[in-house]
Amino acid sequence: MKTEINPNETSRRNAFNWWISSTQPMVTVVKTFNVGKLRKASKRMDIKFNTLLCWCIGKAASTIDEFYLLPENGKMYRYDKLAINVIVIDKKGGISMCDIPYSDNIRTFDADYQRLTALAIDKCEILSLDGYMVIGTSALPHTELDIIVNQYSGTLNNPFAVWGRYRRSLFKTTLPISFQFHHAQMDGLHACRFLNNLQAEINRL
Repeated sequence: MKTEINPNETSRRNAFNWWISSTQPMVTVVKTFNVGKLRKASKRMDIKFNTLLCWCIGKAASTIDEFYLLPENGKMYRYDKLAINVIVIDKKGGISMCDIPYSDNIRTFDADYQRLTALAIDKCEILSLDGYMVIGTSALPHTELDIIVNQYSGTLNNPFAVWGRYRRSLFKTTLPISFQFHHAQMDGLHACRFLNNLQAEINRL
């Protein structure tokens, strides 16, 4: 459910007033994650690596109130559900997107992920969910990447996580992840809390 709220009655009051009219309101932070347990869990659970990472992103965000807020068209909205947006190569060779509803249950999330990405690939169109706060993601496993910066215009204000190919060494597997957010939605403190949560969820696998 999407509800308009008065930002002046929230903890985001000052940040909203400072950043909602900014021409470049987005902030990007990058953290290198140890994803060795994620890679092993992917094989053990027979769930794709990126699917598990998307689930961990949803899990890490779900306990942070600011992830349920979205500044949009000069207003602030609150949601009560999260979804993860993924980008796929469709059957025509282009890209399509779909929203995967976040569930605490990994198997439920995996089933929705497989069903909805297959539908997006087949239909070659954007499949969106109404009433969900969407966290965008993009996986570029074709090469290792140190950092990715998306558009800073404030046109697409949803938080966005991007990564490339993970890196394997003798003792660990690492993956840098770029995380972008609108400064009216959250501060660096919240972003750091999310990134720490994400590593903790990966470790729990």
